[in-house]
Amino acid sequence: MNDTNAARQGREQRKKAATRTLSGLIVTIAVVLGILGGRAISAQDRYTLKVPNGLAFSDFRGYEDWQVVAPSQTDAANIMRVIVANPVMMKAYRAGIPANGQPFPDGSKVAKIEWKPKKLTDAPFSASTPDTVPGDLTEVEFIEKDAKRFADSNGWGYAEFKYDAASDKFTPAGNDAKCGAVCHKLAAPKDYIFTAYPKR
Repeated sequence: MNDTNAARQGREQRKKAATRTLSGLIVTIAVVLGILGGRAISAQDRYTLKVPNGLAFSDFRGYEDWQVVAPSQTDAANIMRVIVANPVMMKAYRAGIPANGQPFPDGSKVAKIEWKPKKLTDAPFSASTPDTVPGDLTEVEFIEKDAKRFADSNGWGYAEFKYDAASDKFTPAGNDAKCGAVCHKLAAPKDYIFTAYPKR
């Protein structure tokens, strides 16, 4: 009888221990899901952003995977950038546009990703001859060719989205698609695009 009671008590204790373990696991999972869910809710969906009366971030979805046209560094503004283009524009570049005098086709898109330069002084680099690499992201600029939609800005629409690292959020700048038109008039002979496609 004592053996049977002892066995029963042992089973009950194991059940209670298993129930406590399962309850603890459920609470842990709930807490983790709550944290992750909170992060997902607080994270900005940049693809909902749009410059008023201008381009939307969503028009450039996937720009992170576009091919590199060229890097660019503006020392006076302390900016380092990489210019990437969508497949339509890359095909045009490879066909010799704009050097051949032809305009880029509608649907051509460019993204300029800008960072503050950062000096690498860790090994194998040295403080006397550091490499310069991208540091903090500062903004992303977009350009799109649509001759009808952007007829009043030489066929190109422009957008600028400033990035704030502290809040991890983008903010649209300007209030229409013409924000870069004046600057890009300087590149009129090259269909208003500054960056050439260098030999590689």
